[in-house]
Amino acid sequence: MSLHELAGKPAPKSILVNPNNLEKNYYEKKPDTENPAQLVVFGTSGHRGTSLDGSFTESHILAIAQAVCDYRSEQGYTGKLYLGKDTHFLSGPAQKTALEVFAANNVNVEFQADNGFTPTPVISWAILQHNRQHNHQLNHQNQPQNGTPLADGVIITPSHNPPCDGGIKYNCPNGGPADTNVTSRIQNQANNYLKTNLNGIKRIAYEKAVTMPNVKAVDFSKDYIADLETIIDLKAIAEQKIRIGVDPLGGAGCTYWEPIAARYNLNITVVNQSIDPTFSFMTVDHDGKIRMDCSSPYAMRRLVALKDQFDIAFANDPDTDRHGIVVPSVGLMNPNHYLAVAIQYLFTNRPNWAKGTGVGKTLVSSGMIDRVATDLRLKLVEVPVGFKWFADGLYNGSIGFGGEESAGASFLRKNGRVWSTDKDGIILNLLAAEILAKTQHDPGQIYQEIEKRFGQSFYTRIDQGITPEQKSAFTKLTPEKVSVKMLAGDTIIAKLTRAPGNGASIGGLKVVSADGWFAARPSGTENIYKIYAESFKNKEHLDNIINEAKKIVGESLD
Repeated sequence: MSLHELAGKPAPKSILVNPNNLEKNYYEKKPDTENPAQLVVFGTSGHRGTSLDGSFTESHILAIAQAVCDYRSEQGYTGKLYLGKDTHFLSGPAQKTALEVFAANNVNVEFQADNGFTPTPVISWAILQHNRQHNHQLNHQNQPQNGTPLADGVIITPSHNPPCDGGIKYNCPNGGPADTNVTSRIQNQANNYLKTNLNGIKRIAYEKAVTMPNVKAVDFSKDYIADLETIIDLKAIAEQKIRIGVDPLGGAGCTYWEPIAARYNLNITVVNQSIDPTFSFMTVDHDGKIRMDCSSPYAMRRLVALKDQFDIAFANDPDTDRHGIVVPSVGLMNPNHYLAVAIQYLFTNRPNWAKGTGVGKTLVSSGMIDRVATDLRLKLVEVPVGFKWFADGLYNGSIGFGGEESAGASFLRKNGRVWSTDKDGIILNLLAAEILAKTQHDPGQIYQEIEKRFGQSFYTRIDQGITPEQKSAFTKLTPEKVSVKMLAGDTIIAKLTRAPGNGASIGGLKVVSADGWFAARPSGTENIYKIYAESFKNKEHLDNIINEAKKIVGESLD
């Protein structure tokens, strides 16, 4: 994909979103229920859209919030619902709308006081804390085994998406993102409400809702910050006086870093404290859009330029569930590289983790993780794309670390118990500082040593156009439809349409050889599919894998 002329440059005023237009369309635009693009669609991270095209409006949030209430009632969830939002403009109106519905349905809801923001991992952590304190034990269907009230959560965020977007997702009582069975039920019920002109939705005016006894404004940050010492060796970071630079990219983590520094005596400088719904302080991403992606070298250009001023620096996306690690040795780390470093460090520096605790990775993450896990004799649990697949393993402690190539991960506390079952960019950032403090090498240097041992990785992802018919054919793929036996000159050792870690459908195809692999998955919104590929030989070998992947996929879909 060719770079846009603005890539890596400061965002010009001409591309900034107009918040007034977003708000006007949020309240006034009504979705066309005959247009699939304007219905509720839960992808891997909830429903996302924008009020500008009628895909994220007040109607959508009313319908989704009521559908969540219906689902909670069906499941018998009577504990607290923790509600968080990020700093996207549409998150504010959406939270107000959701509160109106939750209040009217007598849900015991807690949200951040003073119109504040809450990182996604803090909601996951809060759910788990509530349910642990009430001695809940969940079965595999998120049902309580002792009949006591269960907490769950809703986070209003479109993650790192452009400033015009909004998003909303539901987290189950195990603290993690809802699986497809749950999201499909919420999605279908929400669309039923949209198609019947919102008939049956309970709602109370916001001004009254926030005064009701079942609605409570709280400060989520204090207890979460106080608990960080149970998962990160913060004393080591303080003792080594690690100089840390942080750019929250205008996200929900903005108000967390200075209190973390104060509590644990850390040398943290927050280099950008702006909270601006237009995100005008950003440098533009590869395609000419403003996107708060902390794994993008174009969006992270400003922090990378400061790398030599700090021992380590890091950033997060707006809901703070992703991490971006900047080190003097290599600049912005590739997310796959940092995952490999984190896994090697954690499984050799957490003596209280149970023997046999596994490593979770998505099947499009780097094979370097496989090589590190094999070297450490760790069980590898390879799952489809989506952090929800790690939630149960992190919850019950069978997985010590779960990570995905898009810079999202979480791991267990030092004592081997669950911390969060959703991605947590705060702990992954602090872990990078701990690694530096304890090893005297930054994570970039450690990855270079890993490559010396296991070979150099060449990894990429591209988008490829397909017809709607080919896109639907992805659901019918089987390994038998791949007739070739070689991939870029190497013998194929695996053809997968189901993840080896849990047997779940990957929604596409993965083909593996000893020195490379590719995976292909269709987009949920466009007539394209994504090819992920990796070679442990060279760039030419990677190019050959990609070219053969296109041919293999094309023949398999015909």
